Amino acid sequence: MTFPYKLVATDLDGTLLRDDHTVSERTREALAAATAAGAAHIVVTGRAVPWTRHILDDLGYEGLAVCGQGAQVYHAGEHKLLTSLTLDRQLAGLALSKIEAEVGPLALAASRDGLQGEVLVGPGYRVQEGPLPTHLMDDPAEMWTAPLNKVYIQHPELDDDALAEAARQAVGSLVNVVMAGPGVVEILPLGLSKATGLSLAARRLGLKASDTLAFGDMPNDIPMFGWAQHGVAMANAHDELKAVAHEITASNEHDGIAVVLEELLRTASRV
Repeated sequence: MTFPYKLVATDLDGTLLRDDHTVSERTREALAAATAAGAAHIVVTGRAVPWTRHILDDLGYEGLAVCGQGAQVYHAGEHKLLTSLTLDRQLAGLALSKIEAEVGPLALAASRDGLQGEVLVGPGYRVQEGPLPTHLMDDPAEMWTAPLNKVYIQHPELDDDALAEAARQAVGSLVNVVMAGPGVVEILPLGLSKATGLSLAARRLGLKASDTLAFGDMPNDIPMFGWAQHGVAMANAHDELKAVAHEITASNEHDGIAVVLEELLRTASRV
């Protein structure tokens, strides 16, 4: 049996993970069957490595993971950071001042670089509940004292889509702005995306875009869908991602990844 794709790339939150942050047994088995049939599996997430490692360890995942919206390529089996791209802090500060000039004061957080990088959280920033390490900043200047992968922004009145669009209009030529999930709008190095990180990871495996099946749920997955041969949006996906997907599957709560992989495996077994 030959699986039709050599690489399966999966987002984490809202895609591979159920809403309780676990991976179903059915999805685990479908991924195991796909890899047994010759496909590599790469996790591609907006989360930085420190917010991803515990999930990968729980899965028994030992392959490559693309973290931090493409900024980091991480070897889970070796617990080693292979590549890491940081955000120019002076440029980020300029971008924030330009955004605030348009929409008013923002609440800020930032992800520090490295395997142990903390997420720094400023006054008023709403942190999602969960087992994720954060460090509260009393002094906003603390954010700029060490290399960063990204800056998170929130607004007291604008919703995520409106804030992301306003930020893009204000600073799109300086930095990348992505909406990565509920309450998660991010400032990234210009040109960085999940697609750039995934292409680096795939190259290490001798694989390319035409080999790739990708799953996602948020606008930050759009570049990955543009790069991959086939992009599958979850039923719970953002409308912007559904609009560019080749296919829409069941939700993350209903084993959408497994639904697609099982059908591909059945088809491959009949060939």
